[in-house]
Amino acid sequence: MNSEGEIQQRDTALAALAAAIDTLAAEDLTGFTDAEFTARVQGLEACRRRLETVGHRHVVEINDRQLWTTTGSVGLYRYLVETLRLAKADAVARVKGAAQLGAMTSAYGEKCEPRLPATAAAQAEGAISGDHARAVMRVMDRIPDAVDTEHRAIAEEHLADATRTGTPEMVGKVGDRILGYLDPDGSLTTAKDRARLRAATFGEQRVDGMSPFEGCFDPELRAMLDTVFAKWARPGMSMPDDPDSPQLGVHDPDGFDLDRLAAAVGRDVRSSAQRRHDALKAFLSASGPDTLGAHRGLPVSIVLTMSVTDLLEGAGVARTATGTTVPVRQAWRMAEGSIPLLMLFDETRGKPLYLGEGARIASSWQRLAAIARDRGCTHPDCSAPATMCAMHHLIPWAAQRPTDIDNLTLVCDAHHAQIAADPDDPTGWATHRVAAGSVYAGRTAFCPPASVDPQRRARVNRFHHPEQVLAESVKRRRARLLADRTSKSRHGADRTGESRHRQESHCGRESHRPREPHRARE
Repeated sequence: MNSEGEIQQRDTALAALAAAIDTLAAEDLTGFTDAEFTARVQGLEACRRRLETVGHRHVVEINDRQLWTTTGSVGLYRYLVETLRLAKADAVARVKGAAQLGAMTSAYGEKCEPRLPATAAAQAEGAISGDHARAVMRVMDRIPDAVDTEHRAIAEEHLADATRTGTPEMVGKVGDRILGYLDPDGSLTTAKDRARLRAATFGEQRVDGMSPFEGCFDPELRAMLDTVFAKWARPGMSMPDDPDSPQLGVHDPDGFDLDRLAAAVGRDVRSSAQRRHDALKAFLSASGPDTLGAHRGLPVSIVLTMSVTDLLEGAGVARTATGTTVPVRQAWRMAEGSIPLLMLFDETRGKPLYLGEGARIASSWQRLAAIARDRGCTHPDCSAPATMCAMHHLIPWAAQRPTDIDNLTLVCDAHHAQIAADPDDPTGWATHRVAAGSVYAGRTAFCPPASVDPQRRARVNRFHHPEQVLAESVKRRRARLLADRTSKSRHGADRTGESRHRQESHCGRESHRPREPHRARE
């Protein structure tokens, strides 16, 4: 991103906006009365909301210009993530917001009215926030396709009117009433509508290791889960830390002693939500890789990687091929009954030294090695986990390079398509292995096309290696502290020297002062 100063030199509107923000940030707020300050807060909120409308215009313009083609990004969404350093959820929300609330350009080059005109107008006035607008969009998505355009427009007007006086949560309640009027018995909802609304989404894994989940299940999946929960989410069933509790795949709930189940019920202090969680985990654990097939050359199973130090100390975290972290002690339990695979790395060169467990190395083992080394897509700033990546030859196989681990790396399908067949082709991306001596030794470097960077300077992806990002930050902080300490020491020495010089000068003046005559002792 360009610096704020560079932008202001070329854009007077942004310069004026930045100056206004500087004034607001430096202003003394103690002189406002309570009423005046409330008006100030409300006015500032209205301005912030109006800026979201400006953001919609910018996203539409980026889409019209297809700016991602000038940076090597894969589409509009990735352009926003990589250029503005946005979170994935934020980028998705901006693209959806622009599509519904922005004035999109037709195939004939004409500007179209926003799909949700009443909501767009309210946001342009600063009357509603982005959360209000998203609440309206969620309700509109739930309206069956069979509802005609006129009734959809009326529903959007009512929702937009509700946003002006209520919270986003209240808009959802109003939406439920509107949906009840439009389709009171559900007869208008079709399989196509349900297919459009189905979803299962994990939120970002939290620091404590837990992951939030949100979904909308179709009737078939709901019926399947209800069957599992009815059988294995009963009190006393599938208790993870109780070996005497009936477990899926170990005990048949219709065949064991009822006294045993009753005893387990007495020990079960879980909530119903916790029982469903444990039942689903037990069900997936019992399925096993034998029934799940293969994915990209490997059986569908959990791949855990961890350092030998963490393994021996029982501390730290292990990493899965999907990018999820698991505490090492929990990883021990997950790995019970599995065959461990030892992989040694040369830290100075960042390459595997040994891979095997008494078996000949095949392509599946090479993929495991790449998962442990690369952790995910190696294209700069890509967050795709290893499970979404293909194996890429750094130097093409057609150039008589062997298919060995040093010449292989993980790249997601979208970025794989951008790599040129000829590494010297300036119109595409090129890859190579970073040589020893670099802080990124052994990592995969991507050289962008000349249209992105005329010098084609190599880049690496640090997304999957946060410990290295932190280590670099620690190194820079130590350097700053050392520089500050050295500077203070130097200034202290200078002050000491000045003080000594003044003392010597004073002593010199004393030595030239005439002495009093010596008085003889009487």
